[in-house]
Amino acid sequence: MSSDRSGLPPRGKSQKSISKTSKPRKKKKKSGGKTFLKIILSLMIFAVVGVGAYAGYLYLTMDKVIDDTGTSGTVAPEKSAKVKPLTMLLLGTDYRKETGTHLSDVMMVVAMNPETKSATVVSLPRDTLLELDGYRRDKLNAYYPNFLAAEKKSGIPAEQEMKTMMGKYFDLPIDYVTVVNFQGFRDVVDALGGVDVNVDANMCYRDRADGTDINLKAGPQHLNGEDALGYVRYRKSNCKPRTKASDDFDRNRRQNEVLHALIDQAKSLNGVLGAGKVIESVGKNMETDLESEQMKNMISTYWNISKENVDFVPVTGRWKSPYVYLSEKEFEKAKQALKDELAGTKPAASEDSSGTVQAGE
Repeated sequence: MSSDRSGLPPRGKSQKSISKTSKPRKKKKKSGGKTFLKIILSLMIFAVVGVGAYAGYLYLTMDKVIDDTGTSGTVAPEKSAKVKPLTMLLLGTDYRKETGTHLSDVMMVVAMNPETKSATVVSLPRDTLLELDGYRRDKLNAYYPNFLAAEKKSGIPAEQEMKTMMGKYFDLPIDYVTVVNFQGFRDVVDALGGVDVNVDANMCYRDRADGTDINLKAGPQHLNGEDALGYVRYRKSNCKPRTKASDDFDRNRRQNEVLHALIDQAKSLNGVLGAGKVIESVGKNMETDLESEQMKNMISTYWNISKENVDFVPVTGRWKSPYVYLSEKEFEKAKQALKDELAGTKPAASEDSSGTVQAGE
């Protein structure tokens, strides 16, 4: 199916009204193991960060941090990431102090295989129309704030609700879920000394209400956390002269580009020296249900995975206001790519002209 790649409009008022009433959640006491996972998952590339000395640093110091907190979790041997392929739902929410919203602007499902030391990451557009038995018809990014609003009444954590729903949507069991907000993304990029990207077009957008100030020029750039977030999030322009608008598919492509760049940055000396700062700054910006022992298993298993062994599989579709209607062919291909990863039977990867690694045909 071909994609109508016209620029997407701003968020609807109905979504904002739902999210604005949502207050920052009271955080649970975190274990030392979770502190380390926050570093990895805040990059939204858990399965591929931890490469080289950076991951070695985390692994060697994890025992001390767990001892200091007195909290740890155990995992049955047969369920350890060292032997069992795992899936994880990664949500990037737009929560910031300036907005108070919790819309999930980034939605990824990751499958990791310890035998092949590889991973597959499927990303979906934020405005995807979800029609699923047992759930109200809505945009994909609206479910998490709705589940948050219903937590007290239902007694079910919003993260668990998302894991259950997305498992049904992908026809695949989701083992874990991690939610990171935009502030966590900014902090990690800054802690790693910034990130190098090739900005594909001029981008200008300002919003005094939440402090957004995107002003990027086309070409190779070294971006700090704030500018990297603007590059990933950019949708439309309100400046003079106006810059070209982006759609959800452009945003997903830029997410993949930044993730690859962060992998390279995490390998660098800045990644090693910045680890302590990342640990300190990211903790308050993430929720996850991974046991601390499983985190340690994952780090030791995937510490040397290369980005060539990570397939990013974005799913596109057709934009018809106010939804993105996914290409059924692409979505089925993406679901199969995750299943093939878990089974250890995925085809050899190929690289497209943009440098994004794609699953084989």
